[in-house]
Amino acid sequence: MWGNAFLLSLIYLLVGLLVELAMQRWDRRFLRNLSLSLDSLPARALEMVGALEPLRTAFFNGHISESGVRVIFGLTTVAVIFLLALVVGIFMSGVRLFMVRRALRRAGGRRL
Repeated sequence: MWGNAFLLSLIYLLVGLLVELAMQRWDRRFLRNLSLSLDSLPARALEMVGALEPLRTAFFNGHISESGVRVIFGLTTVAVIFLLALVVGIFMSGVRLFMVRRALRRAGGRRL
């Protein structure tokens, strides 16, 4: 579970980095839209916890750089992916436990 979450986070961050590098070289609408869609996950997560507006204010007042915002967005994305992996892992563990108990009941308590 942790390995999958780490790999997914790494892929997400790598895609984001490649999009940002490509945007510096080519100014295409597709790349801008892709960048905005990648930013929507951490932006919504920060908005849900009430941290997006202070971050936006700090950015526009010059207290934090664009690269600082990117780092915060990247860390937020990693945290969201790990939390999702944890929730899915717990859910799947519960389903597995339910299925094992059901199979044991059907077998009359004997070992399978």
